[in-house]
Amino acid sequence: MSAGLLVADGDRAREGLSVGQAERDMVDVAVGILVQADGHFLLTSRPEGKVYAGYWEFPGGKLEAGESVEQALRRELNEELGITIGAAQVWKTQMVDYPHALVRLHFCKVWDWQGELQMREAQSHAWQSLPVSVMPVLPGTIPVLAWLAEERQFTGATHV
Repeated sequence: MSAGLLVADGDRAREGLSVGQAERDMVDVAVGILVQADGHFLLTSRPEGKVYAGYWEFPGGKLEAGESVEQALRRELNEELGITIGAAQVWKTQMVDYPHALVRLHFCKVWDWQGELQMREAQSHAWQSLPVSVMPVLPGTIPVLAWLAEERQFTGATHV
């Protein structure tokens, strides 16, 4: 299932357009929604030095040439968190127009993984339920919280 385009920080200029280019290149990103048996899900903070540093998001990263979403997610979660995931299937897709990049986020729910979490990029992590208590939340994460709320028939605000 694919949602429409979400424009993040619409008041800021868009980067990545070269002269004569009509639109920016799309960056595909695999994103893991790790869900524990009790329903809590993992959010991680964006590390220092990255765009939106300190914002909370679901972990993942860019697809490399020739990678499937599942292959990229498997690689990224191992690189960032030190875990090995079981099967992952795309749940929903969301396009987000950030000032720094136009991204297509491929969200995959993950219930099965091995290994202890290691924050290999000096990021923080928090197991959350709705409403999430960590702030600020990355704009591309907000629709996912709403989808989870809808699935779980949660009627309150999804983030503080």
